Parts: sequence; C-alpha cells; structure tokens
Amino acid sequence: MFPQSVHHVAYRCKDSKETVEFYEKALGMSYTFAVAEDENPTTGEVNPFMHIFFQLPDGSHLAFFELPNEPEMGRDQNTPEWVQHLAMDVSSLDELHKAKAHLESMGVEVVGPTDHKICQSIYFFDPNGHRLELAYRTMPPELEKKLHDISADMLTEWTKTKRAPREVLARLAG
Repeated sequence: MFPQSVHHVAYRCKDSKETVEFYEKALGMSYTFAVAEDENPTTGEVNPFMHIFFQLPDGSHLAFFELPNEPEMGRDQNTPEWVQHLAMDVSSLDELHKAKAHLESMGVEVVGPTDHKICQSIYFFDPNGHRLELAYRTMPPELEKKLHDISADMLTEWTKTKRAPREVLARLAG
C-alpha cells in the first residue's frame, strides 16, 4: 500500500483567525504553522489564500484554506449534514465527557454521546459549518473480527439492494 498515514486533511474556512481561536480554545489543538500565497503553486492561478495547520499528537495535521476572493462557502445541499464530517480520536470515555462539557460551556451545541458499538461519539459544528466528531474506540476484538468476516458479504448485498443487509447482519449475533 502506498499511503502510510494521513499527512493532512484540508477544509475551507471562512476566517483563519476565528478558526485558529476555535480549534485552540474548543479542542486544545496546536496551531503549528501557516502558508500564505497570492497564487496557487500547483496551477499558477492568481488567487490569494491562507493555509493554516493544526498538528495532532500522531503527527498528522488538520488544515484549512481561507480563500477571500472566492464566493462564500456553502455545503453540498444534496448530502445530509450528518454524512460529511471529520472524526478524531480521544484517549478515554472520561475525555469524551470532558470534551462535551467543555464545548457546551462555550455555547457549542453537542449531540451525544452516541454508542455506535464500535465507538462512542459526540458531534458538533465548528464556526465554518464543518461537522466534527470526537470518538472513543470501544470495539471489542471479537466484534472487530466478526465485522471483518462479513464485510465482503455486506458489500455484495448492499450493492444489490441498497438496503441494510439484515441476513448478513444477523450473523453478528451468532
């Protein structure tokens, strides 16, 4: 496999300063560096941008582009807002609950914790409208193996029916 890890994931932001303040204050993330240019080094297009980076403990980065000369950012209206999101790990269930309390104390609306059986999660939006998830992994090894063992059958059945493959999922209980 060519990829070894995530270098960075990039999203658009409305305002770099506001984004830095939110991610530092709300999530305790480290704003590590920025790149700003007046033209795109890939295309040569004249289009000023600020590209800000936050480093996570594993060395990966979450990044944002502020594009002041582009139309106001929006979201894909054909996709439910719960679909497109960025999920990040937390170290414990206690940390998940602390994060929720901290975010709510800042006036951020938080959904959850939700028990997905593979993790427990909370969900909220950043000031740019991006949905974020903080998750604590709770999947027991036996469930991980069962899910792996039925994954090909689940995909095959889903491809045929576009419905949750109930018969395949029933094998999880067995």
